[in-house]
Amino acid sequence: MFLRYEWKALALILGGFLLVYYLPVSALQAALPIPAAVAESLLLAQWYAREHVLLCLVPAFFIAGAIGVFISQGAVMRYLGAGAKKVLAYGVASVSGSVLAVCSCTVLPLFAGIYQRGAGLGPATAFLYSGPAINVLAIILTARVLGMELGVARAVGAVAFSIVIGLLMHLVFRKEEAAKAAAQAQVPAPEVSRPLWQNGLFFASMIAILVFANWGAPAAGTTGLWQMVYAAKWYITAVFAVMLGGILVAWFRLAWRRVMVPAVAVAGAGVGFSQQPLVPFTVGVMGLSAVAASDDGELKEWFSASWGFAKQILPLLLVGVLVAGLLLGRPGHEGLVPSAWIAGALGGNSLGANLFASVAGALMYFATLTEVPIVQGLIGAGMGNGPALALLLAGPALSLPNMLVIRSIMGTKKTLVFIGLTVVMATVTGMVYGVLA
Repeated sequence: MFLRYEWKALALILGGFLLVYYLPVSALQAALPIPAAVAESLLLAQWYAREHVLLCLVPAFFIAGAIGVFISQGAVMRYLGAGAKKVLAYGVASVSGSVLAVCSCTVLPLFAGIYQRGAGLGPATAFLYSGPAINVLAIILTARVLGMELGVARAVGAVAFSIVIGLLMHLVFRKEEAAKAAAQAQVPAPEVSRPLWQNGLFFASMIAILVFANWGAPAAGTTGLWQMVYAAKWYITAVFAVMLGGILVAWFRLAWRRVMVPAVAVAGAGVGFSQQPLVPFTVGVMGLSAVAASDDGELKEWFSASWGFAKQILPLLLVGVLVAGLLLGRPGHEGLVPSAWIAGALGGNSLGANLFASVAGALMYFATLTEVPIVQGLIGAGMGNGPALALLLAGPALSLPNMLVIRSIMGTKKTLVFIGLTVVMATVTGMVYGVLA
């Protein structure tokens, strides 16, 4: 069970979340002389708490905790370790990151999980970039809204970036990586408690819950598979929630009575609460947490690892979102930095315009798919094609909240190099595309 200081940490995090979630910002604005930028900071944090913490981050924490407990260190090192074959390691990192379709903050627990489990710096950072940047839905939306040329350029650039940034990170810190590979070579092969295919289905069910619960609304007038999946997203999520419950009973020796409440609650999000799914989804998360925390075996380890990631990441994300909102505001609203300054600095295809787009994109927070309408508005205000691509390549992969958490995971030096590589490559790519477009 939780120690006393763990309960205090939980109370502080939960209390802060509920305060931000329910804070009557508009009423406070009307009653008190709150500066507009401060209100924007609070409103952005509130939007983030309502739209992303429960549906995005919480499932990601459980997946990250599961990586640390149920995936052997030997398996991670075999496919993503410092001594793994480069083609295999970077192929696995870029593909596994791209299928998640997550934002720059949701990918952080997953990155922390594989990095702390023994993944090499290069493959881990390739995964860190590819998760939010190689988002198939976002690339399709880019092509539909901003044009096929920009959509293709974003797709090619993002795939190349994930591999090149990973390789350069490995090269810059090659001495550390060589020592890490030598140490990993001495690690004995671990005993496996269950077959790989069972663990694979366990992770597939959790990843499916994360992906489908956050399936974005299609553009107006869109028909076809995207629209069909969006209409049925909570039914699909419910199916995978029940599947996860069945896996816990069948392969993790959990009594079926204990898993009934969380599984049925999440299933209710799809079957009976499709208009207000957060309530049953939250009940399901709380039930799963209680079941895992009270277990005497590996499920308790799973919960402890997931909770460890939540303690590390959530406070830093809150600070980062508040600062980002204060400086840049929400999309379509003003922070301390006027949006007219940003739009005015992005015209043409100069080095300054592309660099500014890369830096601004790296600091801003983009939820999944929101970067497309933002760039569309900036293009309408005079933004050049090169800076548009630079922002699309740097923005989804980085954000101020994201940077704070990355630093806590791999240190200041590596974080600065990762940020610098992303910004420089986005700037150069934007300039080249601006000349060719």
